[in-house]
Amino acid sequence: MTRVRKAVFPVAGLGTRVLPAVKAVPKEMLPVVDRPLIEYAVEEAREAGIEEFIFVTGRGKDALEDHFDRAVELEDTLEQRGKTRELAAVRHTNLPAGSVQSLRQLDPLGLGHAVWVARRAVGDEPFAVVLPDDLIKADTPCLKQLVDVHAQVGGNVAAVIDVPREQTARYGILDVTEDDGRLAAAKGLVEKPDPREAPSTLSIIGRYVLDPRVMRELDKQQAGKGGEIQLTDAMAETIGEVPFHGLRFDGTRYDCGNKAGYVAATMAFALDHPETKDATADLIRAFARDL
Repeated sequence: MTRVRKAVFPVAGLGTRVLPAVKAVPKEMLPVVDRPLIEYAVEEAREAGIEEFIFVTGRGKDALEDHFDRAVELEDTLEQRGKTRELAAVRHTNLPAGSVQSLRQLDPLGLGHAVWVARRAVGDEPFAVVLPDDLIKADTPCLKQLVDVHAQVGGNVAAVIDVPREQTARYGILDVTEDDGRLAAAKGLVEKPDPREAPSTLSIIGRYVLDPRVMRELDKQQAGKGGEIQLTDAMAETIGEVPFHGLRFDGTRYDCGNKAGYVAATMAFALDHPETKDATADLIRAFARDL
């Protein structure tokens, strides 16, 4: 089975749920403790063995690509001042020359359209899709878990979580045929179904490893729910040709596309950071006393 080497990062969105914080800054550059969301996403991909990073962007998103470029003046200044730890942190963000591509989506036609924009860069091989809004805290990176499962079962594999039935209208939902409690096989997918009609409560979140045949379906440019080109619909069309599985990954997902999720992620990662964990714990205890 072909190894997964490429990852697509759909990062053209406006981040309207966290305005005005992202009026002049890409939402993917919002920091969680000391790193922006996009860095967490790229680092997760690197740890999963990804070698090529494809950003699908829009206007005002140049900072994303710049973050992974060399900052020569900054590095020289840090080196001259003997700030070795800070220098190492900055250099760690530098991706190898030629490993990053930045493509413009141009029109906001949905997640499926954003992924389709990367079709030529992906080529005819399996690829990952990573949504930086979904920040996942896990001992084994979530995408690494997906890549390992894909190596066993092939086809399309997506990270999934169980949600309350009333929330199924927010997600792509699996129509499950087999489920061992960790890996669920599906015969279909439904994008944002009415809770009364949802075939299950197993929902897809922002991590995928996809068969290249998904791109063939996206080539049809068929609008789905909300008038957008849905990635879920394209995946559903390939079921039967290739298997589809949802993986209940080990870890915790934080939806940083909304304010509450972003605050929760910041607290969780601050409690795990050696420089901030004690102060953060003290703050949380102080806030709890005041409630």
